[in-house]
Amino acid sequence: MQCNTLFFLPSLSCLCLALAQVSYDDCCLRYVTHLNHKTQKHVVDYRRQETDGSCNIPAVIFIMKKGRMLCTNPKENWVMKLMKNIDQKKAKPSKTSTRKRRPKSG
Repeated sequence: MQCNTLFFLPSLSCLCLALAQVSYDDCCLRYVTHLNHKTQKHVVDYRRQETDGSCNIPAVIFIMKKGRMLCTNPKENWVMKLMKNIDQKKAKPSKTSTRKRRPKSG
């Protein structure tokens, strides 16, 4: 019985450590300090990272056209402005959906 316990406890602790390390894959660990205007034009969306159990820093994660993600500091002015611009773009209806169709003459 004692031999089983000596095998089981180290195995369980290794499993717990392995599972805990996996949770850090989706967290930002540092910030991008600046995005030039050309790069900002390619941002299509963003999401927020809160400081909870597995993530240590708050961040705004900008998602680019091709799926690339950039972590930024949510307290920076340029980050807040870019978030506002993205929200405004999402709120506007697209030009193609508001265009009236002409009736076909025939």
